[in-house]
Amino acid sequence: MKKEIYADGVGQIHFAGNMVRFDFVTLQPAGDGEAPKPEPSERVIMPPMAFLSMFNSMQQLIDKLVDAGVLTKNTK
Repeated sequence: MKKEIYADGVGQIHFAGNMVRFDFVTLQPAGDGEAPKPEPSERVIMPPMAFLSMFNSMQQLIDKLVDAGVLTKNTK
């Protein structure tokens, strides 16, 4: 069985030590009436060529979602 990881978003993407690093966050409850606060949860580290390959795959998926009407292109 494959391990699944949930993230509410990406906190940071940075390049250090010749690797691309994604710091994922999850939203954690704050106080009463306050907005949830993002807290680091997982980090993915990959070489630049893997990052470019992933970026290409994401762009292809975005194009499919636009074609399916799930997303609309921002014309700004």
